[in-house]
Amino acid sequence: MNVIPGGLEGLLVIEPKVFRDERGFFLEPYNTARYQASGIDAEFVQDNHSFSTRGVLRGLHFQTVPGQAKLLRCGRGKIWDVAVDIRPASSTFGQWWGLELDSESHRQLFIPVGFAHGFCVLSDEAEVLYKCSAVYNPATESGIAWNDPDIKVGWPIADAIVSARDQTNQSFAQYRAALGV
Repeated sequence: MNVIPGGLEGLLVIEPKVFRDERGFFLEPYNTARYQASGIDAEFVQDNHSFSTRGVLRGLHFQTVPGQAKLLRCGRGKIWDVAVDIRPASSTFGQWWGLELDSESHRQLFIPVGFAHGFCVLSDEAEVLYKCSAVYNPATESGIAWNDPDIKVGWPIADAIVSARDQTNQSFAQYRAALGV
């Protein structure tokens, strides 16, 4: 597999080796030893799987304490995946970066603790599978507005379909104020 630095400090793009023939394909989406050797040393304790239709936008989500590192891939369809650096001490604090993940390239994105995450669906349907380094805890669930005017994520869709919960996420200014930065 190839591991390429993402556009923000700590993000990694993984291009797995895919074996294709007339029957289809085979790939190994995760191997602890191989991923650790590539610098991904998170201990994953939960797998999540979501299904969405074209235009659905989920995000920007994060867990406060202890936080969650995530290893994401799109098992079916195509998404625009986004990470926002919310680590005050980071040189890329407040910046976003996005890339397409799809079921043809099988690329993955590793997002360390300290990022908000979201995606929108570009295909008719998409399934997103991801590993998390901490179990989901509703008491530490948080989010930043997907359309925050300070972050200005360049979502490649118009008329996003956003959940009621995600429509009430805090602004990045509110997040910074709560941290005192």
